[in-house]
Amino acid sequence: MSDQTAVGPGRADGVLGYHLNPLTCGVAKFNLLLARHLQVPMLSVFDRRAVSMAHPVLSLKQSEFTDADSVALAALLETVSWRGAFSLFLHAWTDTPVERSLLSRATAVYCGNAELVAQLRAQRPDVQDSWCPSTLLEPQRFRPDGLSVFAFGMAHKVRSELHQTVHTLLERTGQPYSVYLSTALHEGTAFDERFTVVFDELQDIYGEHIYFPGYMSDTAVYNYLIDTTFFAAFFDKGVRANNTTVNAAMACGSVVLTNFDAYSPGAFEHMHNVIDIHRCKTLPTEPDPLQSIADNARATASGALGWDALVSRIRG
Repeated sequence: MSDQTAVGPGRADGVLGYHLNPLTCGVAKFNLLLARHLQVPMLSVFDRRAVSMAHPVLSLKQSEFTDADSVALAALLETVSWRGAFSLFLHAWTDTPVERSLLSRATAVYCGNAELVAQLRAQRPDVQDSWCPSTLLEPQRFRPDGLSVFAFGMAHKVRSELHQTVHTLLERTGQPYSVYLSTALHEGTAFDERFTVVFDELQDIYGEHIYFPGYMSDTAVYNYLIDTTFFAAFFDKGVRANNTTVNAAMACGSVVLTNFDAYSPGAFEHMHNVIDIHRCKTLPTEPDPLQSIADNARATASGALGWDALVSRIRG
């Protein structure tokens, strides 16, 4: 163990972790909030900016590291300036060589639960029994009053610029409103790279009006489609007959906001069974016109674009 005295929260100058996306990693979420409470930056342990820190808190779960990054961390501990002046917050213990190196070098060791303390007390008698407080990043109450817009689908297909138009139309109504975004990722698409970009873009557009319910089951999606005023889905060129998110929304009787082009389904008619965002000047907000669009949407989804019609075509 280093002969330096343990550094308390007031002297820590950074929180260093491995994964950084709080939407995909619980430790990253904890690290983000710990850094906020300490009023210090949160960085990757491999970030070049971390080299200049005097006494960081390393908050890690070694089982999350790739083999290559475990080797890189071990090498870092041999050369970095703070190698004998850091605190360690452990979320789990797998007794790897790099963990043992971290444990022996840290000036203070905090364990996230009592089981970890029991595991490590013999190796570090001064280990401190700690915990992980609540990590709710967005403790927002939904606003059930006013208009509501639901959007779900693949993150790489979200058209942020058309959501700007939706925002303008919603503001023009003068009514309170809420926007709910649930999105998935296509196989092979990186969550870190695309989803967070989309969410940040829509957060900038809608501000306090947007909520992120996370991934949803079909049952949850169905209930949002039933309960919200509008469903929004926009595409690179225009809606297509094989865009299942739009067809599902119409089947539920949702009032769909989307974008048309020359190849959009002929069965789709602006302000009859869907709303073309490019042609919409004012959103319908009264019950009768909304119900009319919803009824027509349901009829189209179960008729011209329904399963019976498709099966009939395939059977010939």
